[in-house]
Amino acid sequence: MLYHLLLPLQKYLSFLRLFQYITFRSLYAAVTALLFVLFFGNIIIGWLRNLKFREEIRTLGPDSHQAKAGTPTMGGVIILSAILFSSLLWSNLLNLYNIVLMVATLLLGAVGFADDYIKAIKKHKDGMPGRMKLCLQVVIALMAAIIIYYNPSNEEFTTKIFIPFISKVDSGTLIDFGLFWIVFAAVTIVGASNAVNLTDGLDGLAIGSVLIVSVTLGLISYLTGHQSVAAYLNIPHIPDGGEISVFIAALAGASLGFLWFNSNPATVFMGDTGSLALGGIIGLIAVMIKKELLLFIVGGVFVVETLSVIIQVGYYKLSKKRFFKMAPIHHHFELSGWSEQKVVVRLWIIGIILAIVGLSTLKIL
Repeated sequence: MLYHLLLPLQKYLSFLRLFQYITFRSLYAAVTALLFVLFFGNIIIGWLRNLKFREEIRTLGPDSHQAKAGTPTMGGVIILSAILFSSLLWSNLLNLYNIVLMVATLLLGAVGFADDYIKAIKKHKDGMPGRMKLCLQVVIALMAAIIIYYNPSNEEFTTKIFIPFISKVDSGTLIDFGLFWIVFAAVTIVGASNAVNLTDGLDGLAIGSVLIVSVTLGLISYLTGHQSVAAYLNIPHIPDGGEISVFIAALAGASLGFLWFNSNPATVFMGDTGSLALGGIIGLIAVMIKKELLLFIVGGVFVVETLSVIIQVGYYKLSKKRFFKMAPIHHHFELSGWSEQKVVVRLWIIGIILAIVGLSTLKIL
């Protein structure tokens, strides 16, 4: 909004030309989202507590988690509100990618909110039926993928897949999925959405990991949108991709602010309202900047959490025994004697290492 209102006035006030720079707007988008969460966080948490949106703790988990019963959930409302407010304020609202990201945020957030509402208020511990929730996620992801597919500004690379450490723009090693790319993109978005949802089981784990991934993707999106830098790094240049950095900065700022309240001991949980939307956003951004496979590295913590559940379920069906003490794997570590804080910090460290490895792929080859 400020971009459209103030940039035309630069002929009268020269300093307003700053609004043309993505770096300037990204910085203040992050600060705005951070301050929004810090200012309104306690207000919204109090509202959630009064409405009895409280977390029900599974009896199968570590005993230490029982003390968390009654903690307000649906804290994703705080995060998503901050992201949308900051994005509306600082981004180019005519940019197709930002429009798709904001709409997807609202829709995925609504699905998560409905799931949390059914759990907390209707007292159905399983929430929304799994198939219905998955179908809604798939529909939203397909809609986003189709819009990106038909975006004329990125038709050169839209359906091509880049393999980390192998594929470069001029290497001839790109894989073109053609029309099937729409399905691949939707699977990436839905997979990321559910992966973050599975990771959200310890105080600060999911939101801290989202922060690490968002900062990494924000840097990559800026480089992807910069023609000369993209050419130097031999990565695809997405003409409108740089503007995504403003949205990601808002995501990072909101995540950092929410960590203030979600760090151990958490005063609020993000719930499915936050986790489904944040995961979907990360997957959608990776699709937009042509880093679908790189997300498996950068978001490796989410991948391992998801694989641990798949292995646990598959192994149990075959042998009637558990491969891990409990899945997702963060609970396995807890039951192995690690404190919750130790599990979280160590997974953050792994996430930072994976982010560095992901960034290194930009120049290796």
